[in-house]
Amino acid sequence: MKKALVAYFSASGVTQRLAKTVAEAAGADLFEIEPVQKYTSEDLDWTDKKSRSTLEKNDPSSRPAIAEHVDHMDQYDTVFVGFPIWWYEAPRIIHTFLEEYDFTCKTIVPFATSGGSGMGKTSEILQKVCPAANVLAGRKMNASVSEAQVKKWMEEMGL
Repeated sequence: MKKALVAYFSASGVTQRLAKTVAEAAGADLFEIEPVQKYTSEDLDWTDKKSRSTLEKNDPSSRPAIAEHVDHMDQYDTVFVGFPIWWYEAPRIIHTFLEEYDFTCKTIVPFATSGGSGMGKTSEILQKVCPAANVLAGRKMNASVSEAQVKKWMEEMGL
């Protein structure tokens, strides 16, 4: 694997723990995708049809603003993108992140945490967001997964 980046969005800290393990296993740089407007617990209440996360999910054009940006994205060949699964797909802030950069000829590796939802069609959706990239099949993992387990997953993908 050439130079890699682990970029992640974590609403509650769970995905952050997993992202750190993935970065260690890959020997990758780490970047947190932080929203300009932080999510509150009310924003994340998926049972409330008027919560921010629900409204963003129901609006395919929603693109929450990101506070910081990756300098020199061109130096990375592989970008692991981590997030919590919301309704079987990546939160819209992941679309914001991916649309900000040119991923031509880069490999994107999605990984996610979830309290119950699977990956659904996340990889296919992200491939449409960055059609010039090679988006690999994503994997949902527990935040307490070991570095050895993550390395095995990477080997299985040929990374």
